[in-house]
Amino acid sequence: MLVTSSVIKNSGVQFGTSGARGLVVDFTPSVCAAFAIAFAKVAQQNFSFSTIAIAIDNRPSSYAMAQACAQGLQQLGINSVYYGVVPTPALAYKAMQDNVPAIMVTGSHIPFDRNGLKFYRPDGEISKADELAILAEQAEFTALSSLPELVTDDAAKTAYIERYTSLYPADALAGKSIGIYEHSSAGRDIYRQIFEALGAQVTSLERSNEFVAIDTEAVSAEDQAKAQAWSKEYGFDAIFSTDGDGDRPLIADEYGNWLRGDILGLLCSKALNIEALAVPVSCNTAIEQSALFTKVVRTKIGSPYVIAEFSALSGDFKAIAGFEANGGYLLGSDVLVEGKSLKALPTRDALLPAFALLTQKATLAEQLKTLPPRFTVSDRLKDFATEKSKALIAELTTQPEKVAAQLGFASVNNVNTTDGLRITMNNGDVVHFRPSGNAPELRCYVESASNQAAQQLLTKALAFLLEL
Repeated sequence: MLVTSSVIKNSGVQFGTSGARGLVVDFTPSVCAAFAIAFAKVAQQNFSFSTIAIAIDNRPSSYAMAQACAQGLQQLGINSVYYGVVPTPALAYKAMQDNVPAIMVTGSHIPFDRNGLKFYRPDGEISKADELAILAEQAEFTALSSLPELVTDDAAKTAYIERYTSLYPADALAGKSIGIYEHSSAGRDIYRQIFEALGAQVTSLERSNEFVAIDTEAVSAEDQAKAQAWSKEYGFDAIFSTDGDGDRPLIADEYGNWLRGDILGLLCSKALNIEALAVPVSCNTAIEQSALFTKVVRTKIGSPYVIAEFSALSGDFKAIAGFEANGGYLLGSDVLVEGKSLKALPTRDALLPAFALLTQKATLAEQLKTLPPRFTVSDRLKDFATEKSKALIAELTTQPEKVAAQLGFASVNNVNTTDGLRITMNNGDVVHFRPSGNAPELRCYVESASNQAAQQLLTKALAFLLEL
């Protein structure tokens, strides 16, 4: 007999900012089964269910991982319903409506040789406490002898499409020309249907048979150039895309400029008349400077931390939400849109920000001009071991004034260690160093009063890290 806690501990797979992540070679059938079984046992402590929903992204390794999860659940007498390749929010939404747990097999934006598992209770994404309980669970199971073929059910796809086509009128996007950068996104077979159902003229762009790792927080120079070229060629009102599992949006304005995820979330929250927000510490300070919200709570980076704040905010506010610098939007309460109620979806969603902005009279570029002039950019040092990142940041935390001086600033206004090292300089510029929770990468976020200044500061900050 195998024990879930031992199998997981020896696997090399770890929980990151959202879900368990690791190398594909480490997600053996036994490891996948161990995670699924431990998750089910922990969920059974608070919920009654006989079925768990499963879906996957387009990574080649994802289907076999889903098979192993389903086979493991069978040993507990738990059935699985397989929704095939759909966006993570589509799976989460359908599971919440059916009051069942769910497992999404996805590595999101991380490199091709890695994958992951995201877990959802019947009431939404698991918490950090749930993660610890899964790691500690000591359920026994037998090694998997064979993997079952899974039959795809289209119910999650249908429900997700209806969530938006039933919310907005059929002419909501009439006259809009939208490019959809499909690559290998899990939602690429859904997005065109929804945009066209709402009246948009849609052009599909660069669909890929190979998995493409799109990071919405660090858009490549190649993808920046593509968007500007596409906009010039087709005259788009916007370009829509997502990361691999479709929970983080990537949206470009009419000039082909990709919007930063936190600015996208800010404009979406404005359009939805949100009263209170929970956002990670890495998000743009234009959120507070805009004075659009009664309360803004800053959290550690990761959707579980954002979601954890919703229960406290719900006691004082009716319209609550959260978003991350990667653009993922989390609706923490039901809200009214077009006079209709949109149900809460406390997990990252890529579609809501797109529709909230594109149904406004002003163009995306015009909407951007209504915000305080604060600009953020970010990048990462790849193949940078997590322990090495932590040690370096710990060292820098003891000498923030030295960091400021090396980057050309006179002094430091504020040091925030909520998640990594975030230094606010004497002129209001921000430099934030943080180890990625999902991959061996050291991330760097900066903020300044102009895009050019932010880019220059990012270049300096990365050079500073490389010198160290």
